[in-house]
Amino acid sequence: MVLIQRLFVAICLWSFLAVSTAAETNVIKIATLMPKGTGWMNLLEEWGKAVDQESQGRLKIKLYPGGIMGDEPDVLRKMHRKQLQGGVFTGYGIGRMFSPARVLEVPFLFKNNAEVDHVRDQLMPRIVEGFRKNGYELLGWTEVGFIYFFSKEPIQSMDDMKKRRIWLWAGDTLGEAFFKASNISPVPLSIVEVYSQLSTSHGAIDTVYISPYGALALQWNTKTKYAANIPMANGIGGLILSRDVFESLSPDLQEILRRTGDEVGRKITSITRKDNDQSIALLKKEGMQFVWGWDQIDHKEVYDLRDRAANYLAESNYIPADYFTETRTLLEAFRLKNEVSASTK
Repeated sequence: MVLIQRLFVAICLWSFLAVSTAAETNVIKIATLMPKGTGWMNLLEEWGKAVDQESQGRLKIKLYPGGIMGDEPDVLRKMHRKQLQGGVFTGYGIGRMFSPARVLEVPFLFKNNAEVDHVRDQLMPRIVEGFRKNGYELLGWTEVGFIYFFSKEPIQSMDDMKKRRIWLWAGDTLGEAFFKASNISPVPLSIVEVYSQLSTSHGAIDTVYISPYGALALQWNTKTKYAANIPMANGIGGLILSRDVFESLSPDLQEILRRTGDEVGRKITSITRKDNDQSIALLKKEGMQFVWGWDQIDHKEVYDLRDRAANYLAESNYIPADYFTETRTLLEAFRLKNEVSASTK
């Protein structure tokens, strides 16, 4: 009888501990458009393992790559329905969470990565707070990199561009402002429709915009022959959780996510820049022709286009005017400092 009682107590204690352990395990489901096997996904998988190890199994990261959870608006809807807890987003998705952050994607704004890094770092505290106020936690800032036009026919002027059937990521307010400022009528499509539409001569589009690495990862380069040699914009990204999910975690788990999220974001940005440089070299080697360089462009034309796009975005408050003004001020001060430094050497 005593043995049976002890066995009963042991079973109850084991059950209690099992339930307690299960209750402490938090599964964070995160979706991304990036395909499995890419540099981004490899780093995210490593991040998931690190989070699991540092949290001693109390945090599990489950990743859904390759757009299997749908386009970025689909991922956001699933986050709101608690089917997902987060995602790795491009500027397109970020625009639906905290659109002023996309000031870093205004067309023809940055010339190089040093300018991007300086302005981003200055704006980041304001951006992080903006996400939080809107119900999201920015764990890590990532970068898609400089965005180029890829086309079936060469584009060597704004007039050439107006003749093309250019894809617009359906619902992208910043893209709409760019094309409105350019007096171009694009073809709105979901990103998951692009490859099939490029694949036939009678498809709805013959021109797309994406980073060189993205073109390779999504195989859009196999359906286009030319690329503009001028980056249209610098694409942003972010590793983002629902704020209520983040706040439901204990402080030590929050710290793990913040710290490791920032680390993986920086690693993704670093590898993205290297991958984009290598991708341009690979695309050229495979026969992609890069045309329409900075020495052929009307600088005043593209800068006027940039300012018109910024004005359209300010009118709708998608990117308030003060964000653009602050960004331009930071950028111009940085350029002036570099010019002075270079002149004294």
